[in-house]
Amino acid sequence: MKKVLLFSILLVLGLVGSQFIPGWTGEHGKWVAEVISILTLIGLSFIMIHVGYEFELDKSNLRSYGWDYVVAMTAAAFPWIFVALYFIYVVLPPGSAGSWDSWTETLVVSRFAAPTSAGVLFSMLAAAGLSSTWLFRKARILAIFDDLDTVLLMIPLTMLMVGLAWQMGVIVVLMVIMIWLAWRFLHRWKVPVTWPWVMSYSVVIVAISEVVYLGSKLIDSQVPIHIEVLLPAFVLGTMMKRPEGSDPHLDDAREGHQEGPESESEQRVASIVSAVFILLVGLNMPQIFKSEGGMSQSMSAGMIAFHVLIVTIISNLGKMFPAFVYRREAHWKERLAVAIGMWPRGEVGAGILVLALGYSIGGPMITIAALSLAVNLLLTGVFIWIVKALLNGVPGGARTD
Repeated sequence: MKKVLLFSILLVLGLVGSQFIPGWTGEHGKWVAEVISILTLIGLSFIMIHVGYEFELDKSNLRSYGWDYVVAMTAAAFPWIFVALYFIYVVLPPGSAGSWDSWTETLVVSRFAAPTSAGVLFSMLAAAGLSSTWLFRKARILAIFDDLDTVLLMIPLTMLMVGLAWQMGVIVVLMVIMIWLAWRFLHRWKVPVTWPWVMSYSVVIVAISEVVYLGSKLIDSQVPIHIEVLLPAFVLGTMMKRPEGSDPHLDDAREGHQEGPESESEQRVASIVSAVFILLVGLNMPQIFKSEGGMSQSMSAGMIAFHVLIVTIISNLGKMFPAFVYRREAHWKERLAVAIGMWPRGEVGAGILVLALGYSIGGPMITIAALSLAVNLLLTGVFIWIVKALLNGVPGGARTD
C-alpha cells in the first residue's frame, strides 16, 4: 500500500512540476524536455522487460488459454472504447466526432485505460494472503494477457497516427519478427537478468529506436520509422531464461525478486526505477493552464476534476466482463472479485501516455488521463480490500489451486 501511495504522490508531483519547468528552463526548455523524454523511455523499457519476463505460456496446452485471452481482450478493449467515446463526444469540442485526426488521437490516448498493472496487482493480492487462491491464478493470466493485448494494439494505432506508407510496412515486418522470436525462444535465452544488465538492455533498446527514427527522418521527414520501445522490450523479457524453479509473480509479491542473495536489492532497484518513471511521466505532461493574452485555458479545474471522476468510473466499469464468465469455475463473488482485481492501473498505462505525448498529442485529454491514472493508483488499496471482503463471503471459503 505504501508503494501505491508513493506512486500516486510522485505522479501528482510530476504533473505539478511539468507546469513550472518551461518557465524555469527558459531557452533550454527544449533540451530539458528531450532529456526527460529519453529517461522516461528508458524507464518504460526497463519495466516492459520485466513484464515480458513475467509472461507465461504453456505451449503444450494452448487451447486452455483461448477463452482467457478473449476475456482479457474484453477487459482491455471495453475501458479503451468507453473512454475514447467519452473523450470524443464529451471532452473535446463539438464536431470532433467528424474529425479523423480527433479520432486517431483519442484512440491512442484512451488506450491508457486498457492495461491492468500486473506488478501492483500481484504484490497487493499476495500481501493480502490470496496468492494460493483461484482468483490469484486467474487474475495473473488475465492481467498479463491484457498487457500483451495493449502492446500489440499499439501497432495498428501507430499506423493510424502516421498513415499508410512503406515505413509502416517496415514496422509491421519488424513487429512480426519480434513476435515470432518471443514465441520461438520463450524463456530460453540464457542472458544475465540482474538489474544493471536489464538497465543496459533498456538503454540499448531506446538508443536503437532513436537512431532508426533519426536516420529514417533523413530519408523522409514526413513519415519517419518510429519503433516504440513497448514491444521490443516486452519481447526481450519473454526471451530471457528464468532460474530453475523460480516464479517471478510470487517472488515479486514476497519481496524476493529473481535470484539468490541479491533478490531484495533487485526488488528495491525495480521499485526505484518504477517510482522514478512515474515521476518522469508526470514531468512529461503538457501545461494544463496556458495563458494566451491574459486568458486561461477554457477548461476549469472543477471541470477537469469532474471529467477525471467520470473517466475513472467508466474505465473501471469496462473491466467488469470477467464477472459474467467462468460460471462453472467459481462462485459469483469470486468472479466479481477477479473483475475488481483488474481495476488497478500503473506503469504500462503511464507508458501509453508517454507514447501519446511523443506524437505531440496534448490538451485536456492527456491531463484527464494522467489524473485518472493517479486516482486509480490511490484507490488500489480500496480495490484489494473489496476483493478480500468478497472472498471472505464465499460459502465454504475461496477455492485454492
